[in-house]
Amino acid sequence: MRKIIVMSDSTCDLGEELIKKNDIKIVPLHVSFPGEDRDYLDGVNLFPDEIYKKVEEKGNTPKTGARNIGEFIEDFKKYIEDGYDIIYTGIGSGLSSSYNNALLAAKEYPEGRIEIVDSKNLSTGIGLLVLKMCKYRDEGDDVHEIARKVREHAEHVSSKFCIDQLDYLYKGGRCSGMTKLFANLLSIHPIAKVINGKLTVYKVPRGKYVKAVDLQIDEFMKDLPNIDTSNIFITHSGRMDGMEEYIYEKIKNYVDPNNIHITRAGSVISSHCGPKTIGILYILRQ
Repeated sequence: MRKIIVMSDSTCDLGEELIKKNDIKIVPLHVSFPGEDRDYLDGVNLFPDEIYKKVEEKGNTPKTGARNIGEFIEDFKKYIEDGYDIIYTGIGSGLSSSYNNALLAAKEYPEGRIEIVDSKNLSTGIGLLVLKMCKYRDEGDDVHEIARKVREHAEHVSSKFCIDQLDYLYKGGRCSGMTKLFANLLSIHPIAKVINGKLTVYKVPRGKYVKAVDLQIDEFMKDLPNIDTSNIFITHSGRMDGMEEYIYEKIKNYVDPNNIHITRAGSVISSHCGPKTIGILYILRQ
């Protein structure tokens, strides 16, 4: 059986330590700013704090772009030529064209050498599946068996995020001015959830931001008997004022704290949600 490369894109938000530890290959998605004749690569030459600074200076939010077919062909080429099989998952098909581009690129290589899995997710909702790929790779499964197992897991990922303000969604054309106005007037901090492969407003709690965070924690506790606790993520977009540690302290006594990972969202995810966005992400047992 050939050796296996586990590959994902920069939106998996796993963090450098987990990526290195598990030998995961990461390919970057694209980010650009209005008025700038420059293409940035997520996590290579652009990071979230730089985005926030640019938005505050210029008032325009960035655009994000998929990895194109030609890039994927090159991403896969060196590993196929070196005798590896490849299993890849990245941002979900309902959120980006990257998935379809990866599928088309894989067709340029011999059948059966590359498996492309639709994560139907974003951020560490992807990352959870990537770690499952690494687990099955290390247990000796081939790419087809890994893909089969991970596609089943993809149906049971829980991804929710508390969003502090709708400014980035509004500036990026992802919510109306009226929605933004009412959210600010009524002190609403929406909770967004990935449902059927798309990010959807799930709840709209009123009051302080911590109330929305506490709702997430409450749902985590309700799900706890059915949670796969091998990996749990607290993922945030920065400027959290300690909210990531607040969540950690609330849940650490109920699961092995070594399995709780606090990670920072990359440039693509942060471009859409803005600062002070945080989620608890996990896989439910099947």
